[in-house]
Amino acid sequence: MADEASSPTSEKSDKKGASGTLGAATKRGALMGAIFLMATSAVGPGFITQTTTFTASLGAAFAFAILVSILVDIAVQLNVWRVIGVSGMRAQDLGNKVLPGIGYVMAALVVVGGLVFNIGNVAGTSLGMDALFGLDVKIGGTISAIIAIGIFLSKRAGVAMDRLVVVLGVLMIGLTTYVAIVSGPPVGEALTQAVLPDNIDFLVITTLIGGTVGGYITYAGAHRLVDSGTTGVEQVRDVSRSSVVALLVTGLMRVVLFLAILGVVAGGVTLAADNPSADAFHHAAGEVGLRLFGIVLWAAAITSVVGASYTSVSFVVTFSPALKRRQNWLVGGFIAISLVAFLLLDQAPTTLLILAGALNGLILPVGFGVLMWVAARRSDLLGGYRYPRWLLIIGVLAWLLTLYLGWNSLSGIADLWS
Repeated sequence: MADEASSPTSEKSDKKGASGTLGAATKRGALMGAIFLMATSAVGPGFITQTTTFTASLGAAFAFAILVSILVDIAVQLNVWRVIGVSGMRAQDLGNKVLPGIGYVMAALVVVGGLVFNIGNVAGTSLGMDALFGLDVKIGGTISAIIAIGIFLSKRAGVAMDRLVVVLGVLMIGLTTYVAIVSGPPVGEALTQAVLPDNIDFLVITTLIGGTVGGYITYAGAHRLVDSGTTGVEQVRDVSRSSVVALLVTGLMRVVLFLAILGVVAGGVTLAADNPSADAFHHAAGEVGLRLFGIVLWAAAITSVVGASYTSVSFVVTFSPALKRRQNWLVGGFIAISLVAFLLLDQAPTTLLILAGALNGLILPVGFGVLMWVAARRSDLLGGYRYPRWLLIIGVLAWLLTLYLGWNSLSGIADLWS
């Protein structure tokens, strides 16, 4: 049975006991893990599909939606990392400090949404395995889930998770950049359309933001900081720098994926309806491109499985010492449940995924609103830290946008049940 000594939560005490180069290396590893956990969680199989679909329909004009989503991401994540990093408390614990009970509501929404999305993530790993090796989707999904479970049942789960997301994150960026270069996208036109678009589709922008800043994704990197012990007023510089790097990595991946697809559709290619993303990579780089797509999709999906499972469980373990001691087993069980659901349903449940997206749209204004309230009114929870006014302003503006997204989510839930 895994105990607290093997869980990511124990790294705080391990790091404090370390000294010299080892301590510095441990800290750097945890920061890099937090950076790539956020980035790879935001760029999952759903995002790859969305980017392909919207690029095919909007062409270079989709660059504007990419830019807006990145700007909103910056406003949200800079504040989330700062508040959670300085306070040293996870979002749900801050919620219960602000308004008793709201933290439990946040946890419930994140866990339900994370579980449903994880079924889609497991489905993504199976499609990646199919593109790579021609494996049956059930076999590919099972193998991938076992790999993910093995990470969290290892003796140094936190270190293993950090290394996995960093290696696969770099691999995804490198391979996608290669395809983007080969496809020869009209970069100049994309840059022009990013600021002066011929077509602005607010539904596309809303969908993209909801899929990349919402639910568990918002808190993945920041919660990893708490588990690693990189928190407190004295760590504000490292927290701030890490959040900026995480945003740059996320933005880079979004841009190179968009350019890779744009290069293909700008050449007049009509992508296959059943698997447009794979078809785009195939057209760009032939058979090699198809294999590269399999690697990119599998990497995006398996890191999203890890991110969704770890972050969802991190929302409940602080409610009981017994749960905290068994954190890694809970994460493994979360992945196992996702796998069983995928095998029984045979495919990612479309209606449930839409519902999960709607739940993400609800948790974003609630959870982010709590954090902004802490930033503005509860300096006692931040150790007396004086919160930067400019950061508070962009955070409030972003929160107002999340209210609009949340309203759209409520409409989506009403449509599902009507």
